[in-house]
Parts: sequence; C-alpha cells; structure tokens
Amino acid sequence: MVLAAGLGTRMRPITETKPKPLVEVAGKPLIDHVLDRLAEARVGRAVVNVHYLADQIEAHLRDRAAPAITISDERDELLETGGGIARALPALGPDPFYLLNTDSLWIESARPLLDRLAEAWDDARMDALLVVAPVVASSGYSGDGDFMLGPDGRLSRRPERLMAPFVYTGSGILSPRLFAAAPEGRFSLNVLFDEAIEAERLFGLRLDGLWMHVGAPAAIAEAEMMISESAM
Repeated sequence: MVLAAGLGTRMRPITETKPKPLVEVAGKPLIDHVLDRLAEARVGRAVVNVHYLADQIEAHLRDRAAPAITISDERDELLETGGGIARALPALGPDPFYLLNTDSLWIESARPLLDRLAEAWDDARMDALLVVAPVVASSGYSGDGDFMLGPDGRLSRRPERLMAPFVYTGSGILSPRLFAAAPEGRFSLNVLFDEAIEAERLFGLRLDGLWMHVGAPAAIAEAEMMISESAM
C-alpha cells in the first residue's frame, strides 16, 4: 500500500500545480523512489491511493510494470491514512502488506530495509510492525519523536511533555486484522495504532540507515545532499 492521496500543503508552492508524489528528489519523483524499493523487494503489485491532482499520478503510473499498479480512487473524499487503507483493503487481500508513504525516503544500510521487515514480521504477535528512525539521525523532521521502543520490540507512545527517541517513518507492515473494528469513513491510522498498543500488538523495527522526510520544499535539498553523500 502506497499512500499518495494527500494535499501536500506543506510543499506549496510546488504542489499548487503538481501532486507531492511527483515532486522530484535527486532527479526522480518521490513515488518512483518508493515503488523502486518495492520492486527491489520483489513485490509484484502495489495499491496506490489518489485524491489531489489524481489524473497526474495515474498518468505517471500508467506504464509502470514493476510493481504492477492498482489505483484506489479517493477523488470523492480524502479519507486520511486509516480511511484510505480501509477503502483499499479489498484490493490488498487477506495477507499482511507493506505500507509506504511517498514522502518518506531512506538510505539503506548493509541489508535492505524491506527484507528486514519481512523477516521480522511475526503474525502470531503483531498487528503492525512500524519502521522507526532515531530522531537524531533523521532529515526533514523537527518534532519531539513519536514512540518509545521497548527491549521486546513493542512500541509505546511518547510520554506527555517529553521527547521520544524514535519517529515513525511512515513505513511498515500491517495486517488487515488491524482494521477489524475500524471506524467508517475518514480517520487517522493513529487510532488503530493506539488500539494495537493497548493490545500489546504494535511493534517497531529500528531503521539502520538514514531517514529523510520530504514534506516541505526545504527538505528537498537536504535529502538530495544526503543521497549524494551516501553514493560517494
């Protein structure tokens, strides 16, 4: 599942005429960075949700073969992260699936992240396995962190008025089970993450490489510099 339906308001003025997934970083649209990672992980099909300037995204993806693309259309209503995935569940099927955000890029370490994710997935214990990155090793992020990562791999929320060492990167593996009691219509994935925390079924995998959040124009140059330096 590739989330590509957002309005991209923080990326304005670039996104006044172009959807954020088509904004280029290092000569390649953000969505192609993400889909190329899936292709490298031998994923055969990706479901991509669209809303804002959807025609442009569909046209860009029309000839994509690896992975093959299924469009989940949200032109009628922007459903946020949770609602968008819930609508796409029939296309995703009954098995756990990768989740990727198009504004989330990373530089690999010795082993590919998506391979590590698949190997770490434990269906008996997990409803979601989220990739988390150390706040201090992240680009384009200036928040207080999202999660604490326990020694058993379980995630818990950042305590109020404190900083957390890890930020959610927008990537992970989710089980359709997570959506069994999901609300109707528009809602955030955070609703389901909090329920999974209560059930002790939300886990995290620490990113070994560097994470880049490309959510605003200033983050483009920073991400490009990191990508360039990593290639040296």
